[in-house]
Amino acid sequence: MALSIAQLRRATTVRVVSSNKRPSSTSPEANSAEAPENGKTEKTAQQAFNEPTGDLATSLFNPSEGYLQDSHWSTSFQGMATEPFEQRISDALMAPINESEVEIKPDGLLYLPEIKYRRILNRAFGPGGWGLVPRGAHSVSGRTLSREYALICLGRFISQARGEQDYFDDSGLATATEGCKSNALVRCCKDLGIASELWDPAFISTFKAKYCVEEWVTHAVRGSKKRMWRLKSRQWEYPWKKQ
Repeated sequence: MALSIAQLRRATTVRVVSSNKRPSSTSPEANSAEAPENGKTEKTAQQAFNEPTGDLATSLFNPSEGYLQDSHWSTSFQGMATEPFEQRISDALMAPINESEVEIKPDGLLYLPEIKYRRILNRAFGPGGWGLVPRGAHSVSGRTLSREYALICLGRFISQARGEQDYFDDSGLATATEGCKSNALVRCCKDLGIASELWDPAFISTFKAKYCVEEWVTHAVRGSKKRMWRLKSRQWEYPWKKQ
């Protein structure tokens, strides 16, 4: 049976305190020698389980130092702007974008699918070398759900952004929460230079002229007409058709 964090904290505290009990000694020197050791052990146990709320905090093991390093990522900015990443990582993050992977929305907005950002992060830091941590609760404004996330790479705070996702009814809230996370990830990756071309007006104009086309299309059911963008390599899909 899984234990909650509160139950685990109580059980661990009781176990640590009981294991530190020793027969009383008449020697003052023995008692004074035991006090710092007991105090240190109990403090370490409390620190290791001093987590504010569930997934909003984590404890990281530092391989080079060999100790538990408490980092409450719900508020911490640990490691921010301390030093650049090594050249291999920088090259992977700022590599030129693969134009064949760029997509365009019907309104003309260029974007890179979210899974591509994850693959670039995995290539740069390795699977498990990065993570997205919530920095607060979800907020609802009308039919828009949002939440702030921080991008942590190799135990360092990198960036923070608010992800947003629209939803139409309460049954779509679960999907919207995942959309918030994905949107925040894309925004955080901007600070690492990933796919920075997508914010460059010159690149956007050149890409659209070379790979995209804007056409009048008709909705097969409603009969409404509008101008929409598509890649030249793609065709319109139902319910849209070219006039």
